[in-house]
Amino acid sequence: MELTERQKRIIQIVKENEPISADNIAKHLYLSKPTLRTDLTILTMTGILDARPKVGYFFAGQNFEPLLFEDLYEKSISEIMVPPVVIKKEATINDAVTMLFMHDVGTLYVTENQVLLGIISRKDLLRSTISNTSINKVPVAMIMTRMPNVVTLQEDERILDAGYKIIQHQIDSLPVISKDNPALVIGKVSKTVVLKHFIDEAMHLKK
Repeated sequence: MELTERQKRIIQIVKENEPISADNIAKHLYLSKPTLRTDLTILTMTGILDARPKVGYFFAGQNFEPLLFEDLYEKSISEIMVPPVVIKKEATINDAVTMLFMHDVGTLYVTENQVLLGIISRKDLLRSTISNTSINKVPVAMIMTRMPNVVTLQEDERILDAGYKIIQHQIDSLPVISKDNPALVIGKVSKTVVLKHFIDEAMHLKK
């Protein structure tokens, strides 16, 4: 997969104006900073650009390698997903809080016979514990975000697709559903999982 015309233009702008902030790159392109977030992430992760806090972007001098892009972004979600942390719909809010801290996760998936019914985020639980004094009685089904209002991934989607969805929807993790049976949750992909994949690939390239 080749760089897009916009990504090539970003590289040229950085070469001509380094160091340059993301805000100023956006101004050159007459676009908003959030619109460029994914492009800048890709260019930084592939080693084409270097980003320094409070300084800006530099041209790192690395040539774009298609194989590197394939390793980082084109792999299937099924290759990096991890087991989901699930909870039954009858479980209480108190049970959910305990499970969240036991597994050190940001999101729980509410299931019944592996069928995804909804999700509960850390924010949902915080809101509920503050506003509700009966957390030992209220079931999680009362506060969860229900299907089909949950953003999901199919197991054959790309890591790049996961990154787009996480950024676009500003969420911690995505449930991975079966391609053959979209009702079944078979894994999850989180910000941490994606970041670990990038770090593992970078370490592998250094060897």
